[in-house]
Amino acid sequence: MNAVLGLGTYRVRAVNEAARTALSAGAPWIDTAPNYAHGHAHRDLAAALAEYPGVRVATKTGFDPQGHHSLAPEFVRSQTEQSLAVLGRADLVFVHNPERSSHDRQQLHQNLLAAFAVLEEFAHAGRIGGYGVATWSGFTAQAFTVAELTALARDAAGSQDHHLAGLQMPVSLVMAEPITQALAGAGPLVHARDAGITTFASAPLHGGELPGLMTPELVNLIQPGSNPHAAAFHLVGACPALDVVLTSTSSRTHWDEAAAALAAPIPEDRLRKVLNVLSAG
Repeated sequence: MNAVLGLGTYRVRAVNEAARTALSAGAPWIDTAPNYAHGHAHRDLAAALAEYPGVRVATKTGFDPQGHHSLAPEFVRSQTEQSLAVLGRADLVFVHNPERSSHDRQQLHQNLLAAFAVLEEFAHAGRIGGYGVATWSGFTAQAFTVAELTALARDAAGSQDHHLAGLQMPVSLVMAEPITQALAGAGPLVHARDAGITTFASAPLHGGELPGLMTPELVNLIQPGSNPHAAAFHLVGACPALDVVLTSTSSRTHWDEAAAALAAPIPEDRLRKVLNVLSAG
């Protein structure tokens, strides 16, 4: 099954416009956070979400609008309450870049356990669908593994019936290690999928920088006759064990192009060839 395209609202200037573009195109997921759009992303999304009750909503906890980071239980609880009050619902609440909470691995895991325990309360009460981890460098820094996150979720739930349900991490030509690992049947994406956790790729265009870095030769190698924007999605869509790819755009043209490319991922042998060319420099 091919990955589907969802809207990521990080760095989106006109959140309401982007949401309406994505929702009118049938986006199944909207991903946001309390600190996005200078703290206004939730407010800007609320009206559109109310008009599309079928779309699934993921938000986060960890950063306040000023950029301060905390996984303290009282902060996680308060922020999640505020998110629900504004958004109206949350199918997933991601613990946002938990690797920022401590350089000590044991302490980081304790912080995650405490945050998971709060989110288990919300999930058990039926107020959120589940929770997850959205990380930028947690896996590359070896701060945690999927097995460790799952074990922490079981401890937080006090049973095997935990609500850890999502994993979000960057996947792109710039940050291609998850793709290489998944092709080998390993790495966090595969481990998460095997555990029944929905996987999300963030930053498929690496903050919008990737198309400008791609040479015509590379684009042609990925997908002959394509363009850099579409080629990036043709490639990410071929990554095994990936469920949702998040893109940040308010342009219907860019949305449709990305969706079409995801629906037509490149063959695995070509994906391997592209990765080999890149690794060879």
